[in-house]
Amino acid sequence: MLNKKNHNFNKIIRQIKYRPKKRLDIFKNLSAKQKRNVILNLSKHLQYKIVSKLDKKELVSVLECLDTDEATDILKLLPRDKRNLIISELNEQLKADISLLLQFDPETASELMNIDYIQVEAEDTMFSVAQQVKVHEKRTGKLPAILVMETGKLIGYLPGHKLILGRARSKTIKYVKKIRSIKHNIKTNEVLKLFRKHPHNKVVVLGKTGNIMGIIYSDDILKVLREKESSSLYDFAGVSQEESVYDNTIRKVKNRYKWLILNLGTVFLAAFTVNLFDETISKYVLLAIYMPIVAGMGGNAGTQTLAVMVRGIFLRQITLKTMWRTLKNELGASLINGFINGVIITLIVFLKDGDLRIGLILAMAMIVNLLIAAFFGTIVPLLMKKFGKDPASSATIFITTATDVIGFFVFLGLATLILM
Repeated sequence: MLNKKNHNFNKIIRQIKYRPKKRLDIFKNLSAKQKRNVILNLSKHLQYKIVSKLDKKELVSVLECLDTDEATDILKLLPRDKRNLIISELNEQLKADISLLLQFDPETASELMNIDYIQVEAEDTMFSVAQQVKVHEKRTGKLPAILVMETGKLIGYLPGHKLILGRARSKTIKYVKKIRSIKHNIKTNEVLKLFRKHPHNKVVVLGKTGNIMGIIYSDDILKVLREKESSSLYDFAGVSQEESVYDNTIRKVKNRYKWLILNLGTVFLAAFTVNLFDETISKYVLLAIYMPIVAGMGGNAGTQTLAVMVRGIFLRQITLKTMWRTLKNELGASLINGFINGVIITLIVFLKDGDLRIGLILAMAMIVNLLIAAFFGTIVPLLMKKFGKDPASSATIFITTATDVIGFFVFLGLATLILM
């Protein structure tokens, strides 16, 4: 039965993605529960395509089935005027909660939090707390986190199972567990770093005066991490984050053509470099056969270094000021790898073509190009980060250009000096 339900759900998702002309009708014919599950499993692009075409009543109905933070994320897709119009039609509690969340800085802890919690006093009885939980669950349909206060300050939380095991007349303070808290204006990256170092089920977000503003669950963090990982993967490929495997031909073209045109410019630059040595290539055609090896090895090495650097930047393990040790290690590794691969390629060229000179030229060019890849792969993403650019997407083009142009120049330049 479960497999059948999953099959039906996946079928609905595929139909909405693959049938753009019918996706709105398909969505409208779903039950309220299905609409909630479907909208949360679509990309932001498809979410917008659907919610922007729903009428006011239909959209309000969908939003009132979502958690507060989920509904807030959906509303952020809409223009401000339409967003405000929709908010005015929501039930009073959801309207107040969403209006609160929309006020916060999207780059801080407050953006990650939700307000699915209740505050109880340390002196409240377990019976009293159970009644407050019941009221919250009836209103929202969800069990809240139970945060315990004493003289206006957070002292911990009450595990849900204690409501069952604890005595009805016992004071809440008897069962309180400690919970970590953070300030509302802490940057998102700092929150992610905190969860990595100290995995928690939840963290409380506090305001300027120590008041409780919300709570962040580990599920919220996992969602952000998945988005960031997917963003980095798209950036490396030069593809829009909003593109999915289900997009039509025109949309894929729009998402990719600028990147490809930029790459075309770098290819012409590499071609111009090769053209400087056309006389050498015409006399030694064998050089043209081995040229792709120089560029390919440099590009692969640069990508390896870039991947490590982007991860280090994301985890705040490295900056321009602290890069020197990393740069030294990257150059050292590239020198050794260049020597190893240089020996191999020299032997292959000598055994295949009987030309030791070209083998040695190719080996020297490979060593130099791997060093170039390590240098640019380390420096460029840090510079991009310094200038406020995304290091994954913007660094790739510079590293590839450097390894292609400099690699060809060194290889053909050495060939001209040694062979001509």
